[in-house]
Amino acid sequence: MPILDTPFAQLDLLRQPEMPNEPLQAFDAADEYLLAHLHEQGLAADARVLLLNDGFGALATSLAAHCQVTSSGDSHLGHLALQKNLAGNGQRYDGVPFVPASEVAQGPFDWVLIRVPKTLALLEEQLIRLHGQLAPGAQVVAAAMIKHLPRAAGDLLEKYVGPVQASLAVKKARLLFATPEAKPAPSSPYPTRYRLEQPPIELLNHANVFCREGLDIGTRAFLPHLPQALGELRVADLGCGNGVLAIAYALANPQAQLTLVDESYMAVQSARENWQAALGERPVTIRADDGLAGQAPDSLDLVLCNPPFHQQQVVGDFLAWRMFQQARAALVKGGELWIVGNRHLGYHAKLSKLFRGVQQVAANPKFVVLKATK
Repeated sequence: MPILDTPFAQLDLLRQPEMPNEPLQAFDAADEYLLAHLHEQGLAADARVLLLNDGFGALATSLAAHCQVTSSGDSHLGHLALQKNLAGNGQRYDGVPFVPASEVAQGPFDWVLIRVPKTLALLEEQLIRLHGQLAPGAQVVAAAMIKHLPRAAGDLLEKYVGPVQASLAVKKARLLFATPEAKPAPSSPYPTRYRLEQPPIELLNHANVFCREGLDIGTRAFLPHLPQALGELRVADLGCGNGVLAIAYALANPQAQLTLVDESYMAVQSARENWQAALGERPVTIRADDGLAGQAPDSLDLVLCNPPFHQQQVVGDFLAWRMFQQARAALVKGGELWIVGNRHLGYHAKLSKLFRGVQQVAANPKFVVLKATK
């Protein structure tokens, strides 16, 4: 396991979810560059530091013993990683306050250190929320690997914070220094909204929701083929995003008991607001979680899932495979997992290793809808 060795600490760090023989590490050269710069500048023990999108907690775990750190991001798995990495490196697991991206971190902050996220809308919303939260003389520094640093990230820093200067590249990483200047209070373009024809509902989407401007094509392929089983079924929407699958199913099945889970706090926030708009006070459970890890075994009759194929910048089916395993554990015998996926991902073969029966429900040239029975 690679050790993060910086002027602040030597750390053994985990990613989340943990995988056997993990090929990836929980930090990169951009984290190292940012910490080296901070040490060079000198960091007062009473400095208030806000970390945005600190992946698996490498920055927070490094700095926790040296200043007053607050971490904020949109990943529940990132929050779990932060707690585990603090505890695993001899610190209190709750030693760094964590603010979900669905809430606003309260300043004033002397330093704001930003890992540039994959979704620039999330960065934009975070920069908008910095307005009025910076202490006099505050320093704002963004970091990224160059291959993941679009020019638009610098444009957003300039628009919402102030003039930007880029560092030289070090180990294929770069820092962007934004000098705060007085600006009028910005208005946020988020959340965005779009309407569906069937079912006829409007969906609201906070900044980091996948396919924020319209229904993603996988969900569009899935909606006409949602299971028709009626009655008091216990149903989960796993990786719920803005909640559209669960809401469509619930509208057609008035007695069903729904649980919506996602690891994105902004997805959960969007799903909660969309459920309220479409279904009012109908009882529901909506939570940020590590998939169905918090779900009791044999407690669900049906799981609906449009699985992700990436975590941050990393593409692969490891998250989907884990979700399938979690669904199997949570389902009763005879319970069903319904998924939509790209044809080329070969989910039929993967599901056949976990479930006793797998059927194709529908297909188009790009997507397939599958039903797996426990």
